[in-house]
Parts: sequence; C-alpha cells; structure tokens
Amino acid sequence: MTFANQILQFNEELAHKTFHLPGGFKVINPYKGNQKQQVKEITTAFYQKYYNDIKPRRIILGSSPARKGSAVTGVPFEDAKHLQSETNIFIDEFYINKSSSGFLYDVINNYGGCEKFYADFYMNFVFPLGLARTNSKGNEVNCNYYENKKLQEILRPFIINTIRNQLDFGIDTSVCYCIGSGENYTFLSQLNDEYHFFNTIIPLEHPRFITQYNSKNKDKYMAKYMKALRE
Repeated sequence: MTFANQILQFNEELAHKTFHLPGGFKVINPYKGNQKQQVKEITTAFYQKYYNDIKPRRIILGSSPARKGSAVTGVPFEDAKHLQSETNIFIDEFYINKSSSGFLYDVINNYGGCEKFYADFYMNFVFPLGLARTNSKGNEVNCNYYENKKLQEILRPFIINTIRNQLDFGIDTSVCYCIGSGENYTFLSQLNDEYHFFNTIIPLEHPRFITQYNSKNKDKYMAKYMKALRE
C-alpha cells in the first residue's frame, strides 16, 4: 500500500476507538464525529496529494492535537484555512485557524515548500486524537495526555500501539523530531528507552511557545528547526 493509504487506514481504525477516561476529561475524535464525512474527504485529498508513494519518511510528533485545530480537521498541524487551499474542499462548518500553525508553515516554506517537506516528513502526535477537560469554571479547554497521571496511565498502552502502527508505514526510525521540548519530550524519551522505537529523539520547542512567548527570538528557533530537519 502507498504511504497515503496506510495513513487513511490508520485514521479509519482510530474512528472505532473508545476510551474510559477520568471524570472531566474527554476525547475529541474527528474520524467519528459529526464532521466525519467531510474529515474523510479532506484527509483523503490531502494525503493522496502528498503521500501517494512508498517513500520512507522521518516522523515529527507533537503531544496531542488542539481541540479546535487538528482535532477537528483530522490533518496534524494543518489549520482549516490552509487545508481548504490545499484540498480545494470548502471547509465551512469548522473553519478554525490554529495560531501556532503559522510558524510551522514558515518552517515548511523555508525547507522548500509542501511538496519537498511532506516528501521527507510525516507529522502526527504522541496521542493522535484531541483531548479536552472541564476547568474549574465549567468551561471546556485544551488538554494534553501528560497533564494528569491517571489519564496518562490509561492512554499509555494506546500510545505505544499507535506509534508501533505508524512505524509500519515506512518510517525512517533513525530519528524522531519531538515538538514540545518539555513534558512531551520527557514522556516520549521514556517510552523510547523502553521500546527502542527510534535511534534518537530531537526535541524542538513548540510553535505556540515560540509565537506567544518568544516571538522576538523566532529567527533563532527557525534556525534550530532548519538545522535539525536538514541534518
């Protein structure tokens, strides 16, 4: 099967996953939600455009998709506006932009554009579905798999299996790039010490950290990304 077909099959399998989470937490699964048909059309168009081959790629892993970003569009790190231009599919009912995606588009452009970037890299998340929790005010907010120890323990077997499944796509396991140089990197490194998924893991600062708190040093972080990805 092509790389694209393997990704789409993986997503289809995610559609059937159920989780029993601690109170106040929930999973956002774009592959079985109200928008699942549109998500299927979008993901099919995107992956067949850039991954319709059997070429090995290196993997880039974030922590988990934002509940109003990739967790609804189904394509990691791609916001709705960009996906609409990439796939020519009108995305109306969840036209949401993810603030940190802008930095990653700059990374992709500096690398040589989408065709070159996606020919070399496959992006996803350690936990590939969206997570949300209810805060003290009763509002639903973004959540990461590592924010709660009980949550992490419940999700750990699933995370291990999904990493293994994705490696079978034809991933170059010599290196993994970890977006999130704190807890995401710590957890992924611990898993790697135990299961030896990758020869090495390179941590990269999260785009949100860069754009919201260190925008004046954006060029420095861009240079770090470029150096890591081009080695």
